[in-house]
Amino acid sequence: MELIIYDQSYNPIIQTYQLTEDQLMFTGTPEESILKAEKDLGRYPILALENDKLVTFFVLHINEGVKPYTNNEKAILIRAFSTDTREQGKGYASQSLQLLPPFIKSHFPGVNEIVLAVNVRNIAAQRLYKKCGFADEGKRTMGPSGELIVMSYYL
Repeated sequence: MELIIYDQSYNPIIQTYQLTEDQLMFTGTPEESILKAEKDLGRYPILALENDKLVTFFVLHINEGVKPYTNNEKAILIRAFSTDTREQGKGYASQSLQLLPPFIKSHFPGVNEIVLAVNVRNIAAQRLYKKCGFADEGKRTMGPSGELIVMSYYL
């Protein structure tokens, strides 16, 4: 598996990515995230590819995007994390999160913390993030779909 920063050449595989209604309760589509990134240069859509197939998608957000979740100016935020519904249960989400620290060190030098916010009702995602080394330090905030748990991974 490899992590790639999105560019327009990946549009054909973005179009094939599928999420269920249940997934969409907690995350946005890659298309929505890419449109937001075109307007906000602090957002970097990331593709997790397995044999040239898009299996997991998320956005890394720096600068203003991190501020609601941490006071650390050297932090980066993961947002819109998802795995294609047809690829769930194969370990791709865990694998992409394990590849993330070296990827961030390489592409975003100076970042010393990865932050994310997960809905309190999204138990499966909370388990995944904890398994991959993210810590719940007790911070909570409200999002469009309810209360969020803020989790951190220190580089």
